[in-house]
Amino acid sequence: MDGSSTASAGSSRTCSISAVLDLKICPDCGDRAEHPIVEGECLVCARCGHRWAFRRLPLLALTGPSGAGKSTVGPLLPRRLAGRAVVLEQDVLWTAGLRDSRDGAPAFRSAWLRMAAMIGQNGRPVVLCGTVVPEELETRPERVFFSNVHYLALVADPVALERRLRARPAWREWDEPRIAETLEFNTWLRASATTMCPPVDVLDTTSGPVDIVADRVAAWVRARLT
Repeated sequence: MDGSSTASAGSSRTCSISAVLDLKICPDCGDRAEHPIVEGECLVCARCGHRWAFRRLPLLALTGPSGAGKSTVGPLLPRRLAGRAVVLEQDVLWTAGLRDSRDGAPAFRSAWLRMAAMIGQNGRPVVLCGTVVPEELETRPERVFFSNVHYLALVADPVALERRLRARPAWREWDEPRIAETLEFNTWLRASATTMCPPVDVLDTTSGPVDIVADRVAAWVRARLT
């Protein structure tokens, strides 16, 4: 869609209503921004100066170590959050081209921020389920697409977490080093969550029915959307 009819060379303060779903692409000149510029509720093209309005919604990140309950709780959230948020599993994009754990997997994180921002243009914020820590999202250029990113980490007692990991089927390849690394991450997350920037809320899933955990996660999401 050509947005030139709504843009003017001197448009420095008003936002056009023209847009494209990929917020990194200027709807006027077609330039693709490596570092998007946001001013208030407008995106600004660094190349041509075009300004266009977009929905700047929050992002909700449901994180935590493997075995803490993300994959169990995640499928229970859409019904609880119907009409309020879109719940997605980040591992579906852990594929060739994005599957790179070096330096926090920047291409993978950026892809998800772009995807969540596009979904947000439909009027619903995203709850993104998958292991992530704030520095892996907060440092990405696409972070500017969101008003806030809220983090909730599911954690568990180390003994309970180890038992869950060892009970997983063999095809998931949970060997001793991988189990030890996950337990270490769980311990670090429990100790460091409140000191991160922004702080990460923590919910212990060691005991209690999964429905109760899902209710608490849904309540956490609704509280941040109000």
